[in-house]
Amino acid sequence: MAVFFIVVLTIYTLLNLYLFFKGYNAIPALQANKLLYSLIFIFLSAIFIVAKIIEARHSSIITDILNIIGGFWLAFMLYGFIFFILSDITLLILKLTGIIGSDSIPVFRKWSFLVTAGLSALLISAGFINAVMPVVREYNIKIDKPAGDIKTMRIAAVSDIHLGSIIRKRSIKKLSSMLKEINPDMVLLLGDIIDGEIGPVLRGDLLQYFACPKCREGMYAIAGNHEYIGGGSRTIPYIESKGIRVLKDEMITLDGGIQLIGRVDKDASRFYGKSRKPLEELIKLADTTKPVILMDHQPFHLEETVKYGIDLQLSGHTHNGQMWPLNYITGLIYDVSYGYVRRGNTNIIVSSGYGLWGPRVRSGSRSEVLLINITFGDQK
Repeated sequence: MAVFFIVVLTIYTLLNLYLFFKGYNAIPALQANKLLYSLIFIFLSAIFIVAKIIEARHSSIITDILNIIGGFWLAFMLYGFIFFILSDITLLILKLTGIIGSDSIPVFRKWSFLVTAGLSALLISAGFINAVMPVVREYNIKIDKPAGDIKTMRIAAVSDIHLGSIIRKRSIKKLSSMLKEINPDMVLLLGDIIDGEIGPVLRGDLLQYFACPKCREGMYAIAGNHEYIGGGSRTIPYIESKGIRVLKDEMITLDGGIQLIGRVDKDASRFYGKSRKPLEELIKLADTTKPVILMDHQPFHLEETVKYGIDLQLSGHTHNGQMWPLNYITGLIYDVSYGYVRRGNTNIIVSSGYGLWGPRVRSGSRSEVLLINITFGDQK
């Protein structure tokens, strides 16, 4: 973990230095006010990390504001880097082809900076608007196994709420109203309910605003990597105190013999010192002639899900990249990074999540609640 954080911090520092000098070399006014520019830049580049450190010791509205500012800076880092790299490549081509002379380079750099700042601001603003407009994503699937007298079931699945400094009361109330409107039989929370440090959540007791009073089968959850990052001994009991059953490498049987398995997150051992059981061990608890639904926060090793006859796996974690073009990267990392696939008799759905991490910006995906309509029936 120490090596991981050193690598991340090094990359973060180098990116900020790159952005600092791109601005400094492009705008003469910044050169004339080097000290002021440097102080403002240091504040913006350091604020997200500083806010997280302070938040771990004392959460307040001040740390909330600092997290929001720092999150937007992260978004600018991404788009600023992309557009400046493109402008550097363009400048190199123009120089090599003789289209631009040395006397025109300062003008090019100035306009490169202005265009980069403008496009980044536009993308971030649009991404912010997009992020606060969640949608219901509906899937209709068939499981060819009997579930007693139950022929259909409506499941609402929500991943990656990330309650904390950025996702607060208004967002969780909106989620509850969406659940009330779609009226599911059961709610499944697919991990990362809490963003990390639980202080901002406890300060407003944010999960008290989450409800689904007509869910006849109840509310169940698994912990994601962020619950363990924030300390599972505090985050998980808090979630359970709100009437949400957190499954920790457990299986429960619902009406009609429908079996629900919830796995401990794969990163629990790294952040919490708790290793999870193999899926092979968990599936031994199940009757695979009856429907089996699996909740696993991170969509890795999907071949095991198919191998052991899981009928439906629900996952999150990826955010579908959250910000373009990161969705292309998650597409390379995960076998299924978003959406629905069917492999054999196994249905797999990966959600882009309801909340966000870092910037309150979504430019490559939508915030969503899943509504899964399941039809059960005897296997032909």
